[in-house]
Amino acid sequence: MKGLVELGIVTPTEVQARSIPFLMKNGGDFCAQAQTGTGKTAAFGLPLLTKVDPKKSHIQGLVIAPTRELAKQIAKQLFRYTKYSEKIFVEVLSGGEPMDGQIVRLKRPTHIVVATPGRLLDLLRKKALTLVNVKHLVLDEADEMLSMGFKKDLVSIFGLTRGRRSTWLFSATFPDSIQSLVKGAMPGQPEILTVDKAHVVNQNIDHRYAVCGKDEKNEFITEFLGRRGEERGLIFVRTKAGAVALGRQLEKLGFPVDVIQGDLSQRERDKVMRGFKGGRTRILIATDVAARGIDVEGLSFVIHYQLPDEMDYYTHRSGRTARAGKKGASIALIDPRERKKIGRFEEALGVTFTEMG
Repeated sequence: MKGLVELGIVTPTEVQARSIPFLMKNGGDFCAQAQTGTGKTAAFGLPLLTKVDPKKSHIQGLVIAPTRELAKQIAKQLFRYTKYSEKIFVEVLSGGEPMDGQIVRLKRPTHIVVATPGRLLDLLRKKALTLVNVKHLVLDEADEMLSMGFKKDLVSIFGLTRGRRSTWLFSATFPDSIQSLVKGAMPGQPEILTVDKAHVVNQNIDHRYAVCGKDEKNEFITEFLGRRGEERGLIFVRTKAGAVALGRQLEKLGFPVDVIQGDLSQRERDKVMRGFKGGRTRILIATDVAARGIDVEGLSFVIHYQLPDEMDYYTHRSGRTARAGKKGASIALIDPRERKKIGRFEEALGVTFTEMG
């Protein structure tokens, strides 16, 4: 409790208030709908930490995440929560860094592993670790992992953790693929937390839209960024080529901007993210695929250069702002024919969009 108060975590979010009591008391199989920015790391992280026995040096908890960035963020939060408690050792296993170093670190006492599916299985093949003592398995952003093609890897992980007492799954959406995964991983009757549409999207987000012709969008963004001073934000663009082109234009105008898209190597991606998290760049332009796992605090706004086709992508994008109880804006740039689409988003998500003049 002392550590949480120091971190400013005092009033629980809805997903925390509805997850933590069940996971602390019962700790059985559990599924929750939770968007980015709703505090889900604490929702599963705090109960998981209480289930670990620090006196036993083997791996007792396993968290699976879709990307390296998200895995590192989860481990960082778990470390922060335990500042004043008994020491619980957490190890991150993900691609993009030498495997040898991870193998060496796994020889030390490790209580919780946070891993991406591919790297975890690679290390298991090398017999660098064992999952036989894992009692609690957490799948974070499960829908993202399935969309990235990790279903076979997850099934393999289920088989390697047969002795677990519980599986906790967190997903922004519950498509048929997730329901199938749940049946395979949780043959009993898991506790299911569903969120009504009024809580699917963070209530601290101000949703706006601006009607722009194709040639007017860059002008709108230039003027908008000029008014926002030192505020930081994300701009989502559908294509890699479009993201690069917008980045070049804004850079020429003197804006501290960088681009993250799927063609970047892991080293290049890490460099971009260090610059953005460290404040060297104020604006990050991203495609939806490349933005998976990005978790940066203090973002004031998200701009949708084009509205996504899927509402799930809109909630994923907009959830990057208004973190930790702060306010944020989600701004969609649309052409006149997309007004009906805005109406569909309002009805489905239970939010109101305000038109910008």
